[in-house]
Amino acid sequence: MRDCTFSKRERLHSKKLIKELFAKGSSFFLYPFKVIYLNQPNDTTHRLLVSVSKKKLRRAVDRNYIKRRVKEAYRLNKYVLEERGVPKKLIALIYVSQDLMGYREIEPKLKKILHKIPAAKNPTNE
Repeated sequence: MRDCTFSKRERLHSKKLIKELFAKGSSFFLYPFKVIYLNQPNDTTHRLLVSVSKKKLRRAVDRNYIKRRVKEAYRLNKYVLEERGVPKKLIALIYVSQDLMGYREIEPKLKKILHKIPAAKNPTNE
């Protein structure tokens, strides 16, 4: 049975970890998200940060709408990371579109992102 929760432990809210993620993390772009990730080997779970720019979506209601949809899509599809053997990571999803997208548009994009995050590499290659 899959764990389909998104607990507080899985949310990235530590200023220290966020600063480290943005300073040392790798990134890629998959519209409408910029994705930044960083290995965190001694962590017990993947941690997610969802950000929606105030410049792109002026109304707080719209920003919260997008954040809720992204978190829900992640909650239901995070098992992809476990199945692929991806080491524990800090992940930031930055929404860059000015358009409001519904869950049906966000979920497939998030699935692609979860498949694109690199799995465990051979430690000698790093």
